[in-house]
Amino acid sequence: MGKIKFLGVFAALVLGWQAVCQAQIDPEKRQLIQFGFNQPLEGHGPLAAYAFYYRNDPGFIRTNITLRLAVAPIYLDSELGFKNALGENTDLGIGFAGGGFADSYFEVRGGKLFKEESFTGHGAEVSARIYHLFNPSQRIPLNWVMRLTGHYSVYEKDDQTGPGFVLPDDRATVGIRTGLRWGGKEPTLSPDLAMEISTWYEGQARTGSGSYGYLGDRDIRETTHLFWARALLAYIIPDWQHKFSVSLTAGSSVHADRFSAYRLGGLLPLSSEFPLIIPGYYYQELTAKQFALLSAQYLIPIDNKARWNITMMGSAAEIEYLQGVSQPGHFHSGLGAGLGYRSPRDSWEFLLGYGYGFDAIRSGGRGSQSLGVLAQFNLEARHHRDPLLDVEGPAKSRGLFHFLGL
Repeated sequence: MGKIKFLGVFAALVLGWQAVCQAQIDPEKRQLIQFGFNQPLEGHGPLAAYAFYYRNDPGFIRTNITLRLAVAPIYLDSELGFKNALGENTDLGIGFAGGGFADSYFEVRGGKLFKEESFTGHGAEVSARIYHLFNPSQRIPLNWVMRLTGHYSVYEKDDQTGPGFVLPDDRATVGIRTGLRWGGKEPTLSPDLAMEISTWYEGQARTGSGSYGYLGDRDIRETTHLFWARALLAYIIPDWQHKFSVSLTAGSSVHADRFSAYRLGGLLPLSSEFPLIIPGYYYQELTAKQFALLSAQYLIPIDNKARWNITMMGSAAEIEYLQGVSQPGHFHSGLGAGLGYRSPRDSWEFLLGYGYGFDAIRSGGRGSQSLGVLAQFNLEARHHRDPLLDVEGPAKSRGLFHFLGL
């Protein structure tokens, strides 16, 4: 096995690591180990996985300081949060993130992974975040979030990048994200209760913009603008112990490129801050400049202690493709089913799932299949959890993702 493939194994474990930020400084002590893996049963899309340890430590050094730490193979995401640092109910966070394979790119078009047009990227980032809580006396928090980031990316060819493919220049990116979030969702595999209505804007300004690829056939935009919103509800029916969740996410963009467009597909719920899941598809198979995605999930216990369960899920999306990665048809849908287990006191749980993508393009026509495994270990398992404290799901380093990409 070559050196690039060896490093790639670690890379896939930390796929898609986005900065773990929250809509307020989280007062709950948390220690979680998360694992997710998707494997297509046909075709040769990018293999997808994540594995990370997440820790939130209130009272770190001083009572008003919280340490948030997420560690994956060859990737680190951290933040020091200062409670009320900018006034009453206004928190400040200072963060650092970086590591190998974090900015790797995988080209997928028309249901096919183009390895010769994919390449490795490494990155580092510093950030400052402001979290303001508007309604401290109410049960469902309304927060304003603003995040400023400085990011630097370095690119290199891997052993399957085409010899005539010109890489993009190494570059710095300055970004701003701001949004309003009412409610939120814990960073767990299957929260009992959650509710969120949020709206967001993100702008990026880059150095090193210009052409790359084959004879400059694709561009990096100097500035891009993204706008999106999400509505989410998760609920448990106490008498039956049935759980369901439903979410609607929609987004648009101005001057999007391959590095900033929305990527849809796969079944990894903690692979990004806003996962755009479609069962049966490759991870991030579809690239969109505009989309609307409706997803739903229903869990039914199958034993008298409600430990074993059957989970059913489905998604449907309408997509406007980014230029250069379009394909016939704008509607995509998928269904999935899984067998899950949740231990007493919620100390660990897992889900073994199957997905079918109805509209995915494969060599035999339309339709694709995949298998997935999700697992969570809660080292701070407790009887009471506040489901409305929002800590968004991690996912940014693509190291293991690259490694298992064969």
